Amino acid sequence: MFAWYGSYIILLPAILLSLYASNKVKSTFAKYSKQGNANGYTGREIAEKILALHGMYDVGIEHVKGNLSDHYDPKTKTVRLSDKVYNSASIAAVSVAAHECGHALQHQNEYVPLGIRHAIVPVVNFANQAAMPLIFIGMFFGGGLSEILINIGILFFSGAVIFQLVTLPVEFNASSRALDILEEEQYLDREEMLPAKQVLNAAALTYVAAAAAAVLSLVRLLLITGGRRRD
Repeated sequence: MFAWYGSYIILLPAILLSLYASNKVKSTFAKYSKQGNANGYTGREIAEKILALHGMYDVGIEHVKGNLSDHYDPKTKTVRLSDKVYNSASIAAVSVAAHECGHALQHQNEYVPLGIRHAIVPVVNFANQAAMPLIFIGMFFGGGLSEILINIGILFFSGAVIFQLVTLPVEFNASSRALDILEEEQYLDREEMLPAKQVLNAAALTYVAAAAAAVLSLVRLLLITGGRRRD
C-alpha cells in the first residue's frame, strides 16, 4: 500500500503542469475576452466565414451551453460554440471559433490523426473504465490469474495514453490552421494575431498536461505492478 500511495510523487510534475495550464487558459481567455477585434466579427460569424471559404456548407454551427465547452462533432458535422464565443466579438472568441473550424477542416481533408482519434474513442472509453478495476483485482489475487488481469488492465490503460498522445497533433494542427486562416484572410489585424496565438497556445497546453499525466500514470502503474511481481 505504501508503494501505491508513495508512488503518487511520480505524478507531481504532471499535476503542477495541469494546474498551471488550467490557470493559464482561464486567465488568457478572460483577458482577451475583454478585447474586441477590430472587424467586429463574432465567433459565429467567423465560423460561418471559414466554413463558407472552404465550401463546407454541410457543416452546421450551434450554440452550446457551458464555459469553454466549444467543440466540433464529426458525427453530425457541427461546430458547437459556447456562451462566451458564439455571440462575442472578442479576440478570444474568434480564436476559439476558428480553432473548432480547424477541426472541421481536418475532417474534410481526412487528416489521419483525427481519424485515428475518432476511431478509437469507443474502445478507449471502455478500456479506461475497465483498466483500474482489473489492476486492483489482479493485485489482490495470486497465481497466473493475477498476472493476466494486471497485464490486461495495463494494456487497457495504455489505450488511454495513446489517445492522449494522438490528441496532441490534432489540437496543434487545428490551431495552426486557424491562425493561418485568420491572418491570410485578414479576419484579425496584424496586432491582434499575437493575442490569438496566446489564446490557442494556452488551450494547447492543457492537452500537453493531459498527455503528460497519462504517460506518468502509466509509468507509475508499471513500477507498482512490476515491484509486486518481483516480491
